[in-house]
Amino acid sequence: MKFFIDTANVEQIKEAQDLGILDGVTTNPSLMAKEGIKGEENILNHYKTICEIVEGDVSAEVISTDFNGMIKEAEVLANLHEQIVIKIPMIAEGIKAIKYLSGKGIKTNCTLIFSSGQALLAAKAGATYVSPFIGRLDDISSDGINLIEDIRVIYDNYGFQTEILAASIRNPIHILDCARIGADVITSPLDSIKALLKHPLTDIGLAKFLADHNK
Repeated sequence: MKFFIDTANVEQIKEAQDLGILDGVTTNPSLMAKEGIKGEENILNHYKTICEIVEGDVSAEVISTDFNGMIKEAEVLANLHEQIVIKIPMIAEGIKAIKYLSGKGIKTNCTLIFSSGQALLAAKAGATYVSPFIGRLDDISSDGINLIEDIRVIYDNYGFQTEILAASIRNPIHILDCARIGADVITSPLDSIKALLKHPLTDIGLAKFLADHNK
């Protein structure tokens, strides 16, 4: 399973990269705004900076909701760097844009997926990735992990090459559940990834080893 970090914070991306387990980055307008990155030129330059840090795919989101606007934005973003993946919303115009871009050999990430039917349409259109938002489903008393499982079954039934990129990860349990049921990728805040490192018995055992060594 690939590990992506869901942030626009360069220091966090560098820290994840230094761990040696980072496979890519996902961003969105909210994450850019959180880092105080405003204006088209600054945003585009920030995407290029991220691509220079990581070796894998970097999702960059369009803000248009019409086909022509999405394509115009996508072409600008795709020309920034070969690692850029165009993040397209799950709407009818978005599906048309994914079909067009996939035909041009441009990678896409269909975002804001909340049902297996949406994931099926995105795969039919040729999306490189689909991003089911499992945490947001949990927030409304639905089961995000069950959605990942359903999409996995559908994609395996028909041999779709679209990768399941589990998004809206809230904790390390989400990550482990996604790994158990076969998500291709998770995108997560750095804290949830780092939480996988921790176990009290590891701390106790290491403290004992060091104490014995000092004796």
